[in-house]
Amino acid sequence: QVQLVESGGGLVQAGESLRLSCAASGLTATMGWFRQAPGKEREFVASISGTGSNTDYAEFVKGRFTLSRDTAKNTVYLQMNSLKPEDTAVYYCAARYGGMWYTRSPNDFGSWGQGTQVTVSS
Repeated sequence: QVQLVESGGGLVQAGESLRLSCAASGLTATMGWFRQAPGKEREFVASISGTGSNTDYAEFVKGRFTLSRDTAKNTVYLQMNSLKPEDTAVYYCAARYGGMWYTRSPNDFGSWGQGTQVTVSS
């Protein structure tokens, strides 16, 4: 099974930016980011197809977050701009190995990273 290693989380002030990275130990198809705030369920943030040509974003991050992919490095990058306190959560990288690229269900992803904390202060 492919291992996913996330990096780039931290503490920032509202309006600032962070970039999360997720490196996969092998080939994957769709990769995505989910987040989970204390007391809340894990929610979809963004996903990108295996070739990087298709992306999908949750409404609450559209225009602020950008997901990109370096297929040569098996790495995806989540650029997060204009961060808000409500973006505070543990962010998880996830990967799947086939099927249609478009999905927002965490059940469709077979591998998960350990999570990285993002904290946005007001």
